[in-house]
Amino acid sequence: MHTIDIKEFYKEMCGNSNCQLDYFLDQKNNTDLGHFNVFDIAKFYYCNPKKSEMTYNRRLYYKISLIKGSNLVEYADKTVLIEKQGILFATPKIPYRYTPQNSEQGGCFCVFTKDFLSKLHTGILLDDLPIYQPNTDFVFELTDEQFAEIEAIFKKMDAELSSDYLYKYDLLRNYVLELIHLGQKLKPVQTPGPVTNAASRISALFIELLERQFPIESDVQKIQLKTPLDFASTLGIHINHLNKVLKETTGRSTTEIINSRLAEEAKILLKQTQWNISEIAFALGFDEVAHFSNFFKKQTSLSPLKYRN
Repeated sequence: MHTIDIKEFYKEMCGNSNCQLDYFLDQKNNTDLGHFNVFDIAKFYYCNPKKSEMTYNRRLYYKISLIKGSNLVEYADKTVLIEKQGILFATPKIPYRYTPQNSEQGGCFCVFTKDFLSKLHTGILLDDLPIYQPNTDFVFELTDEQFAEIEAIFKKMDAELSSDYLYKYDLLRNYVLELIHLGQKLKPVQTPGPVTNAASRISALFIELLERQFPIESDVQKIQLKTPLDFASTLGIHINHLNKVLKETTGRSTTEIINSRLAEEAKILLKQTQWNISEIAFALGFDEVAHFSNFFKKQTSLSPLKYRN
């Protein structure tokens, strides 16, 4: 699974053509305000229809897509078919694949970085919103009326983006929040159930949830997902099913994968920081230093102190 940031998104979409990357990612838009942009799907993909096929990768930006046409969306253990028109709220938390089912594609989408909506005016973080939780459905079928209502918001965003209004980014944030709240009111598309490649998607999402907790960069940082049950609950699947999937796709159990990654991070912290053993234990989710020492010795045959020295 490849990781795609906002710059790679533009390079991927533009190919070898001159897409004015510096213009899209100008210094002010990229640092002070976060990045935001709006695209017309029909115009954007007109020259190369294959670019509308989104491979199963992790994307480090947020994307809200208003979709017109038949499209297949695959994520975690679910496959969703948008038959006519719908909306998709993509987050860096959930890798997914998006495949058009016919040549008649339309609609629009916006992309934005986390900095653009880093903290909402209510004090709530973007990732705390229900629609951006890992176990939440994020694909919705739309009626004609709903499509028209949302399309009108996209048109306002497009017009505002090219305006000279001093506070246009504040207004654009409000439009994005309006889309998010509309999405949270919608009924998710009913999924037909697991498909043959669901195991690989669950495995990829598990690894994504595990890896996004690292690296540990502060002695007050503490991982939140540590046990197999933590991950299964976040993914919305049974712990036995998660273990079965990981055994099939990686040859290792859920516990083995988690413990291996914790031990790897522990080695890095022991060698590259001056933190004491209790601080490292806390950051890695251990409430007792003795528990961490026993865990590390079981994984490496050395105590934390001996490994550090």
